[in-house]
Amino acid sequence: MQIRVYYEDTDLGGVVYYANYLKFCERARSEAFFSKGLSPVVDDGHFMVKEIKADYKSSARLGDMLDVKTKLLKTAGASFELNQRVFKNDEMLFEMDVKLVYVDNNAKPKRISKEIRHLLNQMFG
Repeated sequence: MQIRVYYEDTDLGGVVYYANYLKFCERARSEAFFSKGLSPVVDDGHFMVKEIKADYKSSARLGDMLDVKTKLLKTAGASFELNQRVFKNDEMLFEMDVKLVYVDNNAKPKRISKEIRHLLNQMFG
């Protein structure tokens, strides 16, 4: 997914504020669902971030076009793990591994159905 860096994404020096890389990755995950005519709210449940391991390698700046690439690492009963990388052209600026848990509307873990698991493989596999 491509994202342009806007003024609101940067600090006073025109450099992307560190927390916005997490937002860019969140947008890419949501957009994967939206691009298929779906919502990240699936079967009366949704996904919550449980763990993140992030590595900031270089800075993006105002006006840059970024590409967020997402890869499914593994799935488990109620969770799955992704690797997400943010690039400017061929240069990787940011990388994170994120574990997401599927929860019901009361935020209790819920087993991921075969259908959702298949969808995750289609989108991120």
